[in-house]
This record gives sequence, C-alpha cells and structure tokens, in this order.
Amino acid sequence: MGQLIIDAHSHLWLRQNTVVDGSPIHTMEPNGSRSLFFGEERQMLPPFMIDGRNTAEVFLSNMDYAQVEAAVVVQEVIDGNQNAYLTGVQACYPDRFFCMGMAWMLEEAETVANASLKGIAFPGHRMKESLLTLMPVFKMMEQRGMIVSMCLADGDRQVAEMREVIAECPRLKIAIGHLGMADQPTTPPWENECWRQEILLARNEHVMVESGGITWLYNPEFYPYPSAIRAIREAADLVGWDKLMWGSDYPRTITAITYRMSYDFVTKSAELTAAQKAAFLGANAQRFYGFKNLPELPYIKNMSE
Repeated sequence: MGQLIIDAHSHLWLRQNTVVDGSPIHTMEPNGSRSLFFGEERQMLPPFMIDGRNTAEVFLSNMDYAQVEAAVVVQEVIDGNQNAYLTGVQACYPDRFFCMGMAWMLEEAETVANASLKGIAFPGHRMKESLLTLMPVFKMMEQRGMIVSMCLADGDRQVAEMREVIAECPRLKIAIGHLGMADQPTTPPWENECWRQEILLARNEHVMVESGGITWLYNPEFYPYPSAIRAIREAADLVGWDKLMWGSDYPRTITAITYRMSYDFVTKSAELTAAQKAAFLGANAQRFYGFKNLPELPYIKNMSE
C-alpha cells in the first residue's frame, strides 16, 4: 500500500469482568462475544470472537490483514484492569505494540512503570474526582518519560484542569483521546467552544490528539463518515496536521465495520492531501510513541478478488 499505518487507540483483554459504579460488566455465556454492560446486553466483540478473549494474537491477525504496522493499547475501566496481561503482550511483541497500564495512585503507577509498560491510560471522563488529584502520578510519569493517554469528560472543567497539569509537567507527553469526543447530538463539534478548547490543548509542545473511536462517534452517519472527515479537518485547522493521530478503538468499533474500514475512509477521502493522510495515519504516531523496527506488510489478495 505504501502507507505507514499506526493505530493510536486500541484495547486488549483476556477476560472482561469488573464492576463500574456498582454495575457489573462481564462477558456473557454461552456467546462470549456479548457482554452485560450497565444492565444491557451488548455486542462487545465481533460475533466470531466467541470465547470472550480479545487477545493480541487475534489483533495481530487483523493488523497484518489491514496492513497496520503497530498499535497503541490503552485501557478503560469497563474492561477491568489488564496490567498483568499487557505486561506480557509488551514483552512478547515489543515492535508491534505500545501498551499502557492502568493506575490511580502513585504506588500503582510506579508498579506499572517498573513492569516496563510505556504509559498509563486515564479514562478521565469516568472520574468523579478532579484530575489534579493525579498530579503526583503525572510528575512521576514526566520524570520517567512515560506517556499519558487521557480521555476527557464533556464540558470544560477537565480542560481547565489539563491546562494546570501541562503547566506543572511541561515535558509530560499527553495524547488526548477520541478527537475530543467529536460527536455532538445537536451542534457540530467545530461550533462547540468546549470541543475547540480541548483540541487546542495540543498547541502545547508535548500534547497530541488521537481519533480513537471516531467511526463509533459517527456510526449513525456510517461509512464513509463525511462528518468525521470534517471534524478531523477542523481539528487540524486549530492545531496543525502534525498534532493529530488516527485511532480505531478496536475491537468495539469492528462490531459494525471491518478493521480496514476504520481507516480507509481516510485514505479514500478526496478532501485530504497525501501528506495529510500520511501524517494522520502513521507518521505522527511513529514520532510521538517512538516505534522502530516496524514490519513490512504486503497486501494479500482476498479469495473474493
């Protein structure tokens, strides 16, 4: 394909089994592709993944097929703590994955760092406390050269808190998730000042924005997601193309589309230049996360071709 592709937002787990805000979230039986999710049965995995295991090996098969050279693996509280599993994944596949731990206290964060995980993912949108309570963790991460993955809540409270974090930890590398939650039910995000302020955090030297789950955000519109392309372009107008990274939110998003479809709406867009596509789809993430020794992935023809 001649195009470097790096996924800046994905998930892996061995077993989904946790409790969030008093509500159990777990894989259902006998169909392990479905989960109980806040009291509702949801198709959490593609229907052919029937054992509930969302493993690195299955993801690598998808990556190889879609010619995605590498992926950043973040964590979300709805999947339970996967630190032990991701430590093993990082050790087994150091050139293909950049795995992040989960931690809320300084001691937990130091354990993550000592396990050779390369960052910590914070689902800030699920936090009830101020992000500033994590300041000791952020300072430790800055000292150790770790990367923060941060998904922020709607509104501007956490944006203001992130500005304080950036001021206190100016060398801390931060990736803002989900393109600032670019879906707005009634107002396009580019007309929403809170969204604009979240994207503008990336004007700081070590802050980036990744688009994890953008096909989920615009799923009602569906492929080829013209409003998602518009949101990406508007974000680039605010902070520049060197500040944006593509992310899939695998595997949840591929319950509706294929993994390749989660990025090829970008490659096929006539509204973006080749240079913009190259930066967004891979070059920026390679620079930010420091991926090296990436494999060459030839295109393999389908039986249907």
